[in-house]
Parts: sequence; structure tokens; C-alpha cells
Amino acid sequence: MALGGGTFFTQNKVLPGAYINFISASRASATLSDRGYAAMALELDWGVENTIFEVTNGDLQKNSMKLFGYDYTAPQLKGLRDLFLNLKTLYLYRLTSGGVKATNTYATAKYCGTRGNNLKVVISNNVEEEEKFDVSLYIDDTTLLDKQTVSQMSELVDNDYVTWKSGASLSETAGEPLSTGANGTVNGGAHQTFLDKAESYYFNILGCVSTEDEIKSLYVAYTKRLRDEVGAKFQLVVHNKEADYEGVINVINDVEESPVSSLVYWVTGAESSCPVNASLLNKKYDGEFTVKADYTQSQLEGFINAGKFAFHNVGNDVRVLSDINTLLTTSETKGDIFKENQTIRVCDQIANDIANIFNTRYLGVVPNDANGRISLWNDIVKHHQQLQDIRAIENFTSEDITVVQGDSKKAVVVYDKVTVVNAMAQLYMTVEIA
Repeated sequence: MALGGGTFFTQNKVLPGAYINFISASRASATLSDRGYAAMALELDWGVENTIFEVTNGDLQKNSMKLFGYDYTAPQLKGLRDLFLNLKTLYLYRLTSGGVKATNTYATAKYCGTRGNNLKVVISNNVEEEEKFDVSLYIDDTTLLDKQTVSQMSELVDNDYVTWKSGASLSETAGEPLSTGANGTVNGGAHQTFLDKAESYYFNILGCVSTEDEIKSLYVAYTKRLRDEVGAKFQLVVHNKEADYEGVINVINDVEESPVSSLVYWVTGAESSCPVNASLLNKKYDGEFTVKADYTQSQLEGFINAGKFAFHNVGNDVRVLSDINTLLTTSETKGDIFKENQTIRVCDQIANDIANIFNTRYLGVVPNDANGRISLWNDIVKHHQQLQDIRAIENFTSEDITVVQGDSKKAVVVYDKVTVVNAMAQLYMTVEIA
């Protein structure tokens, strides 16, 4: 029989032998979480219903027809193109879910919505095999989406756009359009369904393009509740809505096109992907909408004092005036620095990252003793050093972090002090002339 061996937890083995544990050298592994994630609910004419689905810039460019029913360059996708000038990932919900699917003799649209009415089925005899038919699916009369050669309807394979009716009879037709497709009703209930589903997702910015004040108020209340009560740290971008809250960004400019709130797309993408050590201050608007930005100096000052996120004309460019949120009422614990979105990005980064470190490495795993608290302290210090390395915070030392036991044996309390770095905004210069 072999000698004893294996690993050990305590020194209580009976058999003689070698018991060896291999462990990693202690090292700090705290990392900064990524940015570039947003969530939005939009009124779409086509697409997945009743669920949040993920869209990337690559998806939009390569699969826009399948996802949204339109070519990438279509005017209906202008807002999404603006959004993805900066955005990495969008969690999207279709507000017009629950409508009617377009249909005809041969097929039913895969999704509900008015876009299904632009589909058309063309059936012709196959030139090589007379007993077979070429069944083609078009959108907008000329764009071919699918073509199959079959002898009977049951042989047709469903595609990204329609479900074929296997019981129909094949016969030549120059083109039979699908019809009666309709979008679902958009109301407060549709928005609330989206917000309920969004609670389980991680994102940096929530975008709301609605122009209805009741809907905007719903989003503001949702943002306050999740930030303050649930601990989900994100900001809301909304158009023309005052909130006096650091978690809400109020875009004041209208655009020439409809809806007037369309700059929410660009700001949502830009704020989502803005690095924690950067600001959108003076960033050039490079989107497709025509921005109304003719303001006087006194108007621009008024926007800043009122917590309004504004664009203004600088030469031939349209640029961000100041990267601020709607916070107006300050206190000893929440000063003017909290009006800057760069400050909120740093605070949210710390909150999200430290919560993730604790929940994935310590919760229910590490004992709440001196060694366990030292380990947590090390991870937080390492995290903050990374923030300082990228110049998001400054003057940080390990003495700024204290980790102690809380009132109960299971509780841990962290005392943290950081100094946030903000981008340069004003230059005051005195020149002495000799």
C-alpha cells in the first residue's frame, strides 16, 4: 500500500507520507471595471420583443436589417448611429412589443411591427427544374433577403424575417406583400417593464429619449431609487428635465429633426464611454443631427448655473459647454465638486469596483478577522493606486484607507478618502509687460 499523501487543511493526518499544498503568492488583483455600457428603451418598427437584448457597434453595422429592419444607412437608424459613435455595448428594449405581425398567404413576419408590411413574397418557376419554384423574400420591393428553391411549401426553411406557412400551395406570383403589421402601444407601462428588466444589468448610463414629462419623471425616480437604495451606480441622460440630482444629466439643446430630444443618443454614448479620468468638456459633437446651439454668453452661463448640459457653437464646430449634471443644492457632505460628471464617474467607479471585489472574493468566503480585513484593505489600496496611476484621483496614500470590524461579527466598515482630479476648465493668466 502506498504511503499517505495529498493536501492538508490541518495537521491531523494518520498515515506517514508527504502532504503538500500549492498556493499562489499573495498579490493584489484589484482591477478597474470597464466602461462603455448603456441601456435604452426605444420605439422600433421591427425586432426582438419583450426582452432586453445586447447590441454592439459591429452588430449595428453588419446586422442592422436583421435586428431593426433597416439598412445601416437608413434615416430611421440615425439615433443609433449617433449612439455608437462612442458606445461599446447597448442593452436595448423594444417599447413597441406586443403589436401585430404582418402576414400574407405564404408567410408571417417573425416580429410584430409596421416594418413587416414592407416585406413581399415573389414566387416563380425554376428555369432548370420545372417542377420546382423559386421563392424569394424582398423588403422595399428591391432588396432580396432570402431565396429558396423548393417543390412544396413544407420544404421552405424559416429565416430571420418570416415563418413560412407550410400548408399553403405554391403558385407563381409577381409579388404578394405582407400586411396588417402594427407596432405595440407605447405607454408608461411599457417603460416600466423595461426598467424592471434593466435592474439585473450593469451599465454606466441609462438613456431616455422620451419627450413626455411623466415618462421622464419615471426615469428620474427610478435612477434615484437604484442609486441610493439598491447601490446601482449609473447616471440618467434625459432631455429638458430638471432634477437637482447628481445622477441625472439634463441635455438642454433641441435638434432640427424629430424628436427634438435626439441629442440624448450621442450624450448617452459619450458619457457611457468617457474614461474615469476624463471629461466631455469641450468635446466636439460629431453626430448627424442639426443642433440648435445659438446662445449668448449670458445664456451659456445660465445653463451652467442651472445644471444644464449644453452644446454651443465654437467656430464651425458644436462642442460640449460643460460636463455637468443637474445637482444644484449642495451641502457639507455633497459640495460643488459633485456637480461635475467626472467626479461622479470616479465615485461610481469606486462604488462598483469595491462592491464587486467584496462580493466576488470576500462575501461568505474570507473570515472577518484581522488577516481578512488586511486582505480587503490591500485590495482597496491597490484599486485606488490604479486610479491614481491614471490620474483620476491624486494625493492618495495607503493611510487614507481604514478597514475595521463593524457593530456585528459579520460586518466590515471601510473609511475611505479620495481627492478627485477634474479636467482643466478655466485659465487665469497674468502677463507682465516690461
